[in-house]
Amino acid sequence: MTVSLNSMSVPMSTALEIAQHALSDGLSRVIHDYRPDYHLAPPVGWMNDPNGVVYFRGEYHVFYQHHPFEAKWGPMYWGHAKSSDLVHWQHLPIALAPGDDFDRDGCFSGSAVVCGDTLALIYTGHTWLGEVGDERSIRQVQCLATSTDGIRFVKHGAVIENAPQDTIMHFRDPKVWQEDDYWYLIAGARLADKPLLPLYRSTDLHAWEFLNYVSSGSEGDGYMWECPDLFRLNGRDVLLYSPQGMQPERYERLNKYQTGYRVGRLDSKWHFNGGPFIELDNGHDFYAAQTLLAADGRRLVWAWLDMWESPMPSQAHHWCGMLGLPRELELHADRLCVYPARELAALRKEPIPGTSWWDGAGARWVREVNGDRLEIHVHLDLLDCTDGHLGIALRCSDDGQEETLLYYDASLQRLVLDRNRSGAQVTGQRSVAIDPTQERLELRVFLDRSSIEVFDANGRFSLSSRFYPRPDSLGVKLFTSGSGGRVSIPKAWPLGSGWL
Repeated sequence: MTVSLNSMSVPMSTALEIAQHALSDGLSRVIHDYRPDYHLAPPVGWMNDPNGVVYFRGEYHVFYQHHPFEAKWGPMYWGHAKSSDLVHWQHLPIALAPGDDFDRDGCFSGSAVVCGDTLALIYTGHTWLGEVGDERSIRQVQCLATSTDGIRFVKHGAVIENAPQDTIMHFRDPKVWQEDDYWYLIAGARLADKPLLPLYRSTDLHAWEFLNYVSSGSEGDGYMWECPDLFRLNGRDVLLYSPQGMQPERYERLNKYQTGYRVGRLDSKWHFNGGPFIELDNGHDFYAAQTLLAADGRRLVWAWLDMWESPMPSQAHHWCGMLGLPRELELHADRLCVYPARELAALRKEPIPGTSWWDGAGARWVREVNGDRLEIHVHLDLLDCTDGHLGIALRCSDDGQEETLLYYDASLQRLVLDRNRSGAQVTGQRSVAIDPTQERLELRVFLDRSSIEVFDANGRFSLSSRFYPRPDSLGVKLFTSGSGGRVSIPKAWPLGSGWL
């Protein structure tokens, strides 16, 4: 097997060695101001989509789209990390490098499954047929690689060489799972500007039979559905995907692209009949989510905690990209509820004393809660809060120049995450509707240097965003304006490192 690198053809093993050397050589240049301490991020270079989240021989493995040579998107490799507890992670050698005829210009996104004693990666091999970057002329095929030790992989080439229709070029992101005696594979495809989700079936991961299009888009649904995932929860089928080309409407779909889901049923003709598309996260940065059925039956999900065409100041620091926290999914009626994985409590250090309720006008510093790696529980008492804002300011600077706001807007009846003063380059608000009959909001907030993830304690929503404050912007405030309402921080913890 060979890989094209700087116009040279070198063996696959050599390509991986060159990439590993680039990582080792780049470590001394990395600046750590924005680097997360308990989230997955690349040692050096670029990261985007999570791939192949899998439980193998008692450990969780997460692969990811990776360009080890620069902190920007390039020919895609597969980075690799593992954990025994979902909390403490270890980087492993790069798993896949591009370069064969079937993946000459990139090992694009895919998934991983355990087949007997073997770990199998199913991914998209990408080739530019014209100029690099010209998506009007590409070839994408679905490929297989396997490993007996979970570290060194052998490529088996393309196992699905052609899309269901000859005119389909965009054909990628296979997600594979096992049910009864078959393996199933769902992928994203694009026919002109119509999104399609083809479904395949196999008995051996090598020979695949096309069954049907699980779903297809109509006007307003975008032009491509990336990273599809189909799974069952509470007897219902959930179709998770990341559409490109959907238009914003009021507070919805404000990011360039989204990740969301529909709840319904896969019928006997392999067609999904479901409800409306619902965004899985309402923050600025959440894309390309992929799920895993854990050993104990929980449905876990990871996503890329960034967004295409967003500011990425860490590129100047020789790394870019991170994944969100592992989350648990539950289905209540026709909505997914999302919770931070329960194992994350192991990151907590000595608890910080909580605060009493604050209902005075203006802001109050909470000097006890201070830092850039924190879990903070925030309670908002909404009773009689009829106007104004009620919330907390995070990563505040002493000079008043920087702060990230999380507050309830009584007039809009929405919880707002405001990063207009959050530091380098980023701006904008994201928000989620709050039931007007609700009297209290209980939130869990996770800070990790350049990220914030907000979870409703009852799982009804999450808001995940990147921001880039100065390293010395570490303060926390409570604030109120208008009439009615109270805010408190009943619990908080500094969080330890997630890296071994």
